[in-house]
Amino acid sequence: MENENVKPNFEFVALMASLMSITALAIDAILPALSDIGIAVNSLGDTENQKLVTMIFLGLGVGQLFFGPLSDSYGRKPMIYIGFGVFFIASLICVFAPSMSWMVFGRILQGIGLSAARSISISIIRDTYKGDYMAKVMSFVTAFFILIPVIAPAIGKAFLNNFGWQSIFYIQLFFSLIVCIWFWKRQPETLKPKYKIPFTRHVFFDGLKELVRYRKTIAFTIISGLITGSFLVYLSAAQQVFETQYDLVDEFPYIFAGLAISIGIATFLNGSLVLKFGMQKLAFMALYLFFGVSLLYVVLFWNSPNPNVIVLIVFLATQFFSLGFLFGNLRSIAMEPIGHIAGIGAAITGFISTVISIPIATYVGSFVENTVWPLFAGLAVCGFFSLFIFILIRRKQRIVLA
Repeated sequence: MENENVKPNFEFVALMASLMSITALAIDAILPALSDIGIAVNSLGDTENQKLVTMIFLGLGVGQLFFGPLSDSYGRKPMIYIGFGVFFIASLICVFAPSMSWMVFGRILQGIGLSAARSISISIIRDTYKGDYMAKVMSFVTAFFILIPVIAPAIGKAFLNNFGWQSIFYIQLFFSLIVCIWFWKRQPETLKPKYKIPFTRHVFFDGLKELVRYRKTIAFTIISGLITGSFLVYLSAAQQVFETQYDLVDEFPYIFAGLAISIGIATFLNGSLVLKFGMQKLAFMALYLFFGVSLLYVVLFWNSPNPNVIVLIVFLATQFFSLGFLFGNLRSIAMEPIGHIAGIGAAITGFISTVISIPIATYVGSFVENTVWPLFAGLAVCGFFSLFIFILIRRKQRIVLA
C-alpha cells in the first residue's frame, strides 16, 4: 500500500537506513586499513588497493540483477535473508584471504550479498510510499545512513590499532546479525500476494522492456551513475589523498567524518524541503552547485600543487553538501514512474548506475596519485553531462505539458 500523506514511521526509517548502512560500514570501515590489508595480501600499490573499494560496488551492481527480480516473485524478506547469508560467507573469505585476488573476490561477493539489503530496501520504501513523500522518506533514510560513514573510519581505525585489520570484518558481521534479527522481528512483508510476478527466465528482459518505456527513469538513472561515479573516485582515493599526499594519517578518520556530516546535514534539510519545493527542483539546484564548485577548483588550481588542506576540505564539504540533495532525490525521481515493477526496476536502475560509475571511478582514480586536481576534473565532467541530461529532460517535460 502506497502512502501519499502519512508521516513516516521512525522505526521504519531507522530500519531501512540500517539495511543500507551495512554497505557503508563494509566500504568505509576498511579505509584506514587499506595499506595494512595490502601488505597482508602482498599488494603494495595504492592504486591497486583502491580495488578493495571499487570492486564491492561491482558486486552491488551485479547482485541487484538477481535479487531484484526474485524479490518481485518471492517477496522482499526472503531475498534479504539470502543476501545476508552470502555476505557472511564473503566476509569470512576476506578474513582468511591469502592473496589480493582472493581479497578482491571476497569484496565482490560481499557486494553481491549486500545488494539485496541495499536495493530491496528501496523497493520496500517504494512499496510503502510514493511521490515527494517517497523522496522525504529516502532523505530521512539517507540522513540516518550517513551516520555510519561519519563513524566507520574511526571505528575501523580503533579496531585496526587494537585487534588487527581482520577484526574490522568481524564487526561488520556482528552489526549485520543485529540488523538481520531486527528486520526479521519487526518488518512485515510489503509485497502483497496479488502484486507478485511469476518468475520466468524472461522476467529480466520483460522488466527491461517495460523500464525503457520511461525516458525519465532512464535519464535520471544515468545521472545517478555519473554522480555516484564521481563520488566513488573520492571514496576510493580518500585514504591516499589525506594519508599519502597530505600526511594526515591520524587525522584522516576525523576529516572523513566531518565531510560525511556535510552530506548528512544536506540530506536532513532535503527531507524538510522536498515537500515544499519538489524533488526535481532541489536536485536541479544542487546539480548546478555540484558542477560550479568543481569547475571553480579546476580553474583555480590548474597546473598548481595541492592547496592547503583547509581549502581542500572547504571545497569537498561544499560538494558533499550538494550531494546530500542529489542521492535520495535522483533515485526517487528515477523510481517514481516504475512503482509497478519496483523490485526489478530498482535492480536494473541500480545496475545501470553501477556500470556507469565503476569505470569512471577506476579511470579517474588512476590519476589521483600526486595531486587532487584530477578528482575535481572528474567531478566537473560528470557534473556537466548530468546537467546537460537534466536540462534536456526538463525541456521535454515542458513541451509535453504545453
